[in-house]
Amino acid sequence: MGYSLQAVIADGEALRAAARDLPAARLASIGQSLSLMLMTDALFDSVADGSGVGVLGFWRLPGDFEKALAAWSAGGPLAYVEAEYFGGVGEQRAAVWDSGTVVLGPLHVEEGQPFPPAGSPISQALRRLGVVAGAGEDEFSAVGLDRHRHGEAWIA
Repeated sequence: MGYSLQAVIADGEALRAAARDLPAARLASIGQSLSLMLMTDALFDSVADGSGVGVLGFWRLPGDFEKALAAWSAGGPLAYVEAEYFGGVGEQRAAVWDSGTVVLGPLHVEEGQPFPPAGSPISQALRRLGVVAGAGEDEFSAVGLDRHRHGEAWIA
């Protein structure tokens, strides 16, 4: 079984306001007052300007869209996250913007590498967004990112 996620994560109200001018944006509520906006093919195509991927090294984040994320973060912190797993093996990437600047990352754990003591890249990003994990869970599961294996299931 695989797991795949490429998304912007932020406060639900702030993300809805930021995505208002993006007809291709698809949002879903997750835990702790956060929402995610999936980087679907339609959204990728609508925000890409042909300049390729950005300098931060994400698979599905158009370089020019990094500027939009920086601008949106004036209203509060937001994260861009990517995860790809199959059979328990895979990679994670994450970065957090706040007040127009990258304040965390980009973080990357490659295939076969263990997570650092601070946690997975996505959990670290979620922590920076204010997510609190309970006993026996990390931030990833605290907001329910483990509920769906594929991004499209969030908006189905």
